[in-house]
Amino acid sequence: MMLIDNKYNLGELVYLKTDPEQNKRMIVGIKICLDGGMYYSLSLGIEETNHYELEFTKEKDHDYL
Repeated sequence: MMLIDNKYNLGELVYLKTDPEQNKRMIVGIKICLDGGMYYSLSLGIEETNHYELEFTKEKDHDYL
């Protein structure tokens, strides 16, 4: 049995730290790799991108505002 310790859940709204516009993105997928790594699929409109959890946050990154 595998125990997955994800910090974020499906449906949560997050912000990419590197997005100067700080658009809200929804977590639509969590992918687990054979090496134990994990990344999240984030959706902005019809665009879906994959990111590690260190790349986004629940709070807007005020450095870009």
